[in-house]
Amino acid sequence: MIVAIVLIGVVAVLRPMLVLQTVVAFVTIAYTAALAFRVVLVYAAGRGQHQVRVSDEEARAVPDADLPVYTVLVPAYREPDVIGLLMQHLGAIEYPRDKLEVILLLEEDDRETIAVAQAALAGSWAQILVVPESQPKTKPKACNVGLERATGELVTIYDAEDIPDPLQLRRAVVALRRLGPSYVCLQAELSYFNVDQNRITKWFALEYATWFRSLLPGLVALRMPIPLGGTSNHFRTRELRDLGAWDPYNVTEDADLGIRLARSGYRVGVLWSVTLEEANSDFINWIKQRSRWYKGYLMTWLVHLRSPRATFRQLGWRGLLCLNLFVGGTPLAALLNAVLWATTLLWFLDRPAVLQEIFIAPYYYLGLFCLVFGNATVIYLNVLSVRTMDRPDLLGTALLSPGYWVMMSLAGAKAAWQLVFKPSYWEKTTHGLHLPKTAAAPEVADV
Repeated sequence: MIVAIVLIGVVAVLRPMLVLQTVVAFVTIAYTAALAFRVVLVYAAGRGQHQVRVSDEEARAVPDADLPVYTVLVPAYREPDVIGLLMQHLGAIEYPRDKLEVILLLEEDDRETIAVAQAALAGSWAQILVVPESQPKTKPKACNVGLERATGELVTIYDAEDIPDPLQLRRAVVALRRLGPSYVCLQAELSYFNVDQNRITKWFALEYATWFRSLLPGLVALRMPIPLGGTSNHFRTRELRDLGAWDPYNVTEDADLGIRLARSGYRVGVLWSVTLEEANSDFINWIKQRSRWYKGYLMTWLVHLRSPRATFRQLGWRGLLCLNLFVGGTPLAALLNAVLWATTLLWFLDRPAVLQEIFIAPYYYLGLFCLVFGNATVIYLNVLSVRTMDRPDLLGTALLSPGYWVMMSLAGAKAAWQLVFKPSYWEKTTHGLHLPKTAAAPEVADV
């Protein structure tokens, strides 16, 4: 990469227009490929059912004695306001208490959350594990500490604000037994319980619906790596340990883990079961969260391209395509959007001759195709999510998607900056924003 940058710099001094034309051509082709890739994923997902479905009857039919010990890791940091709700939601899980190991992972310096959790968990079947102060202070580091304590045959992660499907653990047990040992992970669908809070939460909900109902099933259909979400992924514990668990320095640790699972020959399925999360409703908070996700995707992309021949040998051309167009392409497109929008605006305002030289004919028309038909396609995918969610009231939000893209571009720029200067910094996002400011502390369920 350093050699390439130096060569580009030298050529840019000698032939600046050639470099600009080449960069524009490369970016335009990459955009077109990324758009086509997403359309193919949605088409592949629509051709058949690629989620593992376990009915309520099948899930409850397994005798308690035949269920394995299941470990639930719940990392939380500065979350005192949601601990009571967390215990209510975990208490609703339909799984025998003597087979359910819940470990609440709290950081040593978070005394307030520790105190609230100790009061809430007094006499309950859940346990608190205090993660010693150390660097990096990240969620995957905490999960690795929890995994050392875990005794379950299966393990999953829930965030502190999650509301999991009460039968999700039972469904995962049945599904993994049905699929066989080649499948070591199942990703459940994530959605939001505060969709209608404001415009940001509505955009967020539409994006998640597209992601979990179209794009991930499409990856499954095409036998490509699955970048996992940060919660509700269910693992076989032994294989997870053998793989080295989570990378504590990666701030989108489960996307990285999904790629490593594929490189090791393991398969990942998508489980038909929904965990409800809290959608970020605050602009600043959303930027913090999204920039962290983008930074982690860029980190994952770069890490797995350190040895491109080895990656290609292990993933094949399909996996390498997914790594570049999906994992790397998602944050890079968000980052470059603002530059290309500014270029387009500049053309309409002033029509500088240099732009006409940069955009030579073939790539100009390809870029125009992306601008008109590509953006229309992405908006259409959001409209399609309106239909799959059965929420016609969100149609207006889907049509206003370009406003959401502006937010993504800001997050992409911040992610690129932090990747260079603060790569493993975990920017904390606040949860509980859906709760009324004056609400009393929720009662804790008898669990």
